[in-house]
Amino acid sequence: MNILQINSSARSTGSESTRLADAIVAKVRAANPAAALVRRDLAADPHPVIDEPTLQALFTPADQRTEAQAARVALDDALIAQVQAADVIVIGAPTYNLGITAQLKSWFDAIARAGVTFKYGPTGPVGLLTGKKVYVALSRGGVHRDGPSDTQLAHIKMFLNFVGLSDVQYVFAEGLGMGPEAVAKAQAQAEAEINAVLV
Repeated sequence: MNILQINSSARSTGSESTRLADAIVAKVRAANPAAALVRRDLAADPHPVIDEPTLQALFTPADQRTEAQAARVALDDALIAQVQAADVIVIGAPTYNLGITAQLKSWFDAIARAGVTFKYGPTGPVGLLTGKKVYVALSRGGVHRDGPSDTQLAHIKMFLNFVGLSDVQYVFAEGLGMGPEAVAKAQAQAEAEINAVLV
């Protein structure tokens, strides 16, 4: 088994989403001691955002790319290869200003490649990253679950399904900015959810 952990918090330490992702990975590895782990920290190793030179590189045929264009596309290729090789993907996803982090958005942009991780058929897009289990640990300062302000979850669900990642379990830690009692409650609830989805 190959496990890919994606940490998308801007924090190098003290991130609740990373702590939860670590806990999920620990439980998966406990059940699969021989599992290999690749951990990608998008704060420590940020991926470049899409800009005009990136788009030009991606839409230039491979045999016509300049050295710089080939190098830029290779960065995305490396992330795609990690996802393709993974049997289990664990994503730590904090909420920043009611949405996903810039780090996670850059990762999404990198792994969405037409003809590689999705394609368009007669009825619309078809995801190609099938047969993988995904766990997403979401941390929030407020409480947004099942409410109109939870645009983060809708974005993540839509994107993962778009690339074929449909077997997804979500773990929530909410109210982390609402005082010590709320933090303790959120952490206990998240641990209970981890135990429930990883039996």
